[in-house]
Amino acid sequence: MSRIEVEVTIPAPLTVVWAHLADISSHVEWMADAEAIRFTSTARQGVGTTFDCDTKVGPLKLTDRMEVTEWEPERRMGVRHVGLVTGTGAFALSSDGPSSTRMVWSEELRFPWWMAGPVGARVAQPILRWIWRGNLRRLRDRVAG
Repeated sequence: MSRIEVEVTIPAPLTVVWAHLADISSHVEWMADAEAIRFTSTARQGVGTTFDCDTKVGPLKLTDRMEVTEWEPERRMGVRHVGLVTGTGAFALSSDGPSSTRMVWSEELRFPWWMAGPVGARVAQPILRWIWRGNLRRLRDRVAG
């Protein structure tokens, strides 16, 4: 199991940041590793929403199957990964003043044997942390711009 956490402060109120985060289909616009999102449920928001995300990290491509497990508007969105890579992830938001939001992205992932299992997870940690920090910077710039 690999645990990764990154964070960013976004110069916008919680309501504005949440509006961007809650629009799951737009995540491909700020996540460099997400190439496409296809909903597999009729819901597009809220607990129970399911979707496939085509993910690419370097030469590795896979479909990340996810289910939204937590949905607390302006506070938290959690997912469960049920594809080849399994685990849980969450975006947590907190107010950092009237026009500033702190966002923490945390993931606990388990890699399959053919991706070297726990060893592959340790190797992937710094790479994914770097990619996800960039993702959060792009989200910050998108929201603030």
